[in-house]
Amino acid sequence: MHPLIFSPLYRTYLWGGLKFASRLGRSLPEGDTFAESWELVDHGDDQSVVRAGPLAGTSLHTLVREQGPALMGRHSGVEAFPLLFKFLDAKRDLSVQVHPDDTRAAKLSPPDRGKTEAWYVVDAEPGSLIYAGLREGVRTDDLRHAITDGTLDRCLHSFAAHPGDCVFIPAGTVHAIGAGLVIAEIQQSSDVTYRLYDWNRVGPDGKPRQLHIDAGLEAVTQFCPVIPRHAPEVVPPTGFPLATCDYFGLDLFAAEPTDARVWHLGGDESPHFLAVVRGTLALDAAWGLPPLQAGDCVLIPASLGLQAIAGSSGTEFLRVRLPS
Repeated sequence: MHPLIFSPLYRTYLWGGLKFASRLGRSLPEGDTFAESWELVDHGDDQSVVRAGPLAGTSLHTLVREQGPALMGRHSGVEAFPLLFKFLDAKRDLSVQVHPDDTRAAKLSPPDRGKTEAWYVVDAEPGSLIYAGLREGVRTDDLRHAITDGTLDRCLHSFAAHPGDCVFIPAGTVHAIGAGLVIAEIQQSSDVTYRLYDWNRVGPDGKPRQLHIDAGLEAVTQFCPVIPRHAPEVVPPTGFPLATCDYFGLDLFAAEPTDARVWHLGGDESPHFLAVVRGTLALDAAWGLPPLQAGDCVLIPASLGLQAIAGSSGTEFLRVRLPS
């Protein structure tokens, strides 16, 4: 196998914008509400497809099923790749949502995974907010009354977002991404979302979007504020762990603004997924791939072993790994 670069899958929603072009250098189709760019997905009909090379046109699901040991290493034997990675462009506030945990999602028809996720703030306009968790003392009855009154925002814990913030959102946490943010998100491969509140706005058809109040409130299990995590000013060569849980690890790697750096990643019988946030990242010249730019992503199969990854000065990238 070789390093795998997939074609992005775009999702357009009323809250999306055009920052995938201005911030990530993408050439977008017509439209101005590009909300999500799915970079790594193996979930039903939603499939990442290899963009170039000998495996061009092959879906991630096919690779997992037919070349599991080479791709997944010690994690082979799974039916599908268990994680989903995406970029989000929030030109407007997202709805206030909650995702079920594994136990609740398994009871759905069809069954699904729960959805624990983590966000990394790539870009933030001044004053942009993240809503993560609930204010101290807020309980389920308070949420129900606030939804009815149209005042749910008063129950939410919020803070000003800054580039480099990482926010870990366990399943069962009420949350929303505020306007003016570009986010990199890693999550369980699930598409189950309960919308609790939509800021009293209407959809493209002029009608309020559907809410899932009963199912959503039953799924809320986290009754506390969520505090963002920040990397140190100087990130160690071994990377900085932003979020670690039973489903994934998310690490930050960064070169100094005045110095290039080479990292050695892999060699642990596990795949590694890299997403460039700033600068450029070059893989081993033997692969014949051009340097990765901001917004580019690559999946390093487990069978490739230890890889030398070179970053220009100021380069910043995320590494997603499966749990030990």
